[in-house]
Amino acid sequence: MPHASAQPRHADTVPSRLYLPEDVAAVLGCSAWWVKDRARRRLIPYTRVGRAYRFTGEHLAEIIRMHEAQPAVPQQPTPAAVSKAPRPASPSTPPVPVVRLRARPPRRADQGQFGTAA
Repeated sequence: MPHASAQPRHADTVPSRLYLPEDVAAVLGCSAWWVKDRARRRLIPYTRVGRAYRFTGEHLAEIIRMHEAQPAVPQQPTPAAVSKAPRPASPSTPPVPVVRLRARPPRRADQGQFGTAA
């Protein structure tokens, strides 16, 4: 007779809720098409139930973490960097020549009035 504690405890585990792409889109503030497209291209985590995409709370948290942007930390100028400030060009540096660009004529100009071959 097997002991009760030897059995796996699957009955105690409550499955997490599965969200529709529309639910995820509402939370993220984007379209359901974007959510489904990202899942189709395997850029965000998801669960497949049949042919439908479903998302758990963990998936949603991971999607938010994936698209989180950290603020850039401004670097404080060091005294050495301040002393190496760009100086105006010296008179010995030759000026850079200016090249004027010309627009190419449109391709339709080479064809006849209606662009048909006779």
